[in-house]
Amino acid sequence: MNADERFIPLVRPGSGPASAGPPIFEHIGIVGLGLVGGSVALAARQAWPSALVIGVDRNEVVEQAVVLHAIDVAASDLTIVSEADLVVLAAPVGENIRLLARLPEYIDKPVVVTDVGSTKRAIVEAASALPPNVVFVGGHPLGGSTGTGIQAARADLFAGRPWLFTPSGPGDAEPGAGVQEALRRLSEFARALGATPHTIDASRHDHLMAYISHVPQVVVSALMQVVGDAVGGEGLAFSGRGLRDTTRLAGSPTDIWADICASNADELGPAIDALIDVLHGLREHLDNREAIAGVFEAARRWRAALTDSRG
Repeated sequence: MNADERFIPLVRPGSGPASAGPPIFEHIGIVGLGLVGGSVALAARQAWPSALVIGVDRNEVVEQAVVLHAIDVAASDLTIVSEADLVVLAAPVGENIRLLARLPEYIDKPVVVTDVGSTKRAIVEAASALPPNVVFVGGHPLGGSTGTGIQAARADLFAGRPWLFTPSGPGDAEPGAGVQEALRRLSEFARALGATPHTIDASRHDHLMAYISHVPQVVVSALMQVVGDAVGGEGLAFSGRGLRDTTRLAGSPTDIWADICASNADELGPAIDALIDVLHGLREHLDNREAIAGVFEAARRWRAALTDSRG
């Protein structure tokens, strides 16, 4: 691939909505322009029209980003992020770790790096091998959508949603001044994109996500397989909104979730075991009204708490 094929100039910086203030980062590199990475790009260009937003992905993806005006320049390799002040890794979890290790080959100036992955311990540990000029703070914006890919990206995806940052892992010392300054700037960045930043330990993050994100995905995928295998396409045609609403997550991308399950297996396994115990109890006491009622009433209480917590 020659240089002309690698670099694709897009819209000029400065076009778009009025700026919310001076850019927190002048040059923002986003590696992976799917739903989340594309939404970060759109939101950043909306917040800071004068900033340069750089995209890295396959040629067919960056071509779609041209239509969306999501980025200012793009390439299919990391060379283009050499002048970035911020690099956001928005590929699947395993690929983010591989990309993180390669960044020092391309960037010899001070740079802040974060990611958007759903597990944090592995990448925080990998970051310990980075040279001093590359300051990494793990990140996880909790914004989602039923859609996937750059086509589903939205500038308002993070509005009103938490954005978790993990500057340290289990047993790590207090983050140094460089990491603390990077965390401060990233928190401002998240706020400008409409999110609410929170700081959390990487281990606590992965335990929490196992229950509030990863188990729901695994359960819904398993449920959809069981139902589909049992009744087939003809049977599914008779289903109501209950099944459709319950299994919305079953359309999630396989590559992303295979990485998530592998990187959080030690937390996800016990969470699945806890669910199996409850299901086994239900299976053994289907004719016991009190046993059934106990599960349903607990579920109703926690559902109400979930609804209240979201406003």
